[in-house]
Amino acid sequence: MSEKESSGEPCPPDKIVFDPQLGVRICRETGEVLEEQIIGDEAEWRAYTPEEKHRRTRVGDPISYARPHMGIDAYIGTIKESGGKKAKGLGKRIEALRIQRGFRMGRALGSLEKSINQAIQLIDEIAAKLELPSNVKEEAAKYYREAASKGLTRGRSIESMVAAVLYAACRSHQVPCTLEEIAKFLKMRDFEAKREVARNYRLLIRDLDIKIPVIEPEMFVYRIAGELNLPEPVVVEAIKVIREARKRGLTAGKDPSGLAAATVYLAALKQGYRKTQKEVASVAGVTEVTIRNRYKEIAKALNIENV
Repeated sequence: MSEKESSGEPCPPDKIVFDPQLGVRICRETGEVLEEQIIGDEAEWRAYTPEEKHRRTRVGDPISYARPHMGIDAYIGTIKESGGKKAKGLGKRIEALRIQRGFRMGRALGSLEKSINQAIQLIDEIAAKLELPSNVKEEAAKYYREAASKGLTRGRSIESMVAAVLYAACRSHQVPCTLEEIAKFLKMRDFEAKREVARNYRLLIRDLDIKIPVIEPEMFVYRIAGELNLPEPVVVEAIKVIREARKRGLTAGKDPSGLAAATVYLAALKQGYRKTQKEVASVAGVTEVTIRNRYKEIAKALNIENV
């Protein structure tokens, strides 16, 4: 027995080693077993590149609502005989391939999961075009799965439900994106199609009990001004007008994107930047009538003239 072991002094941390084969921690100086029956959490294989590590790992990616089967998948590997040897013979190999193909097709062709996969693919495409953050895409996929499980998607088009869940997700995370913008990328240009999306949105809010925070008009100002290439003074002026209008009670019950568009239009005129109502409406995703009405209300209430 060493002097350190007999004195009862603790072993220095840099002298402690772990033996994965025996599941013990040992002091290199004294040979004392400090801890035993340890379950090792490290891999017993080696990987030298990220691709090799991904291929050899036995766990998958985190669960995600925005992936087919929520990111959980299974794979049937090589069919082996009872002794563990690889199956030989053409007939057995054909049978193995048939089983693997049947398993993959059986997982993909469930009617509910098939419609969900189509919707998720569409959500991914629209989110990429609108440059929406990943948490919005994940939330939209979650809403669609919940709606499908409750039977809310039955009898409704996938496109209109995708537009509704994307809009609900944007509102939930206070991302300034209008229903018009989403419908535009889904090629829903007729009035009835847009009304269907609005109905689906209200249905989701009610039946899924989604809590939607109020989006302030200021959040839309930066995006609208940016797309119109307007400078910072216009943004500052528009936000100033919105806050003054809020004090007068002019913003209550009004669409935030319409208010933002009207104030950006008004601020641009005050700063000497001539933008038409049509240009602003196209960027903001609202109608020219909305901009004109909000603009007149604000200009009259705040006594803004000569713009």
